[in-house]
Amino acid sequence: MTFVADILMVAGTFGVAFYCYVLSARLKRFSTLESGMGGAIAVLSAQVDDMTRALARAQAAATGSAATLESLTLRAETAAARLEVMLASLHDLPERGDDDAGDRRLRFVRRRNGRDEAETGI
Repeated sequence: MTFVADILMVAGTFGVAFYCYVLSARLKRFSTLESGMGGAIAVLSAQVDDMTRALARAQAAATGSAATLESLTLRAETAAARLEVMLASLHDLPERGDDDAGDRRLRFVRRRNGRDEAETGI
């Protein structure tokens, strides 16, 4: 009976040894950097690093754009306030029909200078 048990123990040991050999071969293929999951993990790690750097650059650009937009908004609000004051001051001007000088027109007279006289021969 012990002989049969010893044979079964030896067979089990060979079976476990073969199983460990198969697992070792699979683990070597799994962890190779050129191909397999090790390579895929290395590529994904590099992509994560690239994306992290790209995200940092995008955040810096967004911060700069936000600051620029804030300054432009402040300038626009200041200009709008000035326009409102100018528009309010236009209401203080008299209407054209209220003044007697409304029907008078300005007359522009063109004077000849020395160059015009030399060209025309006058």
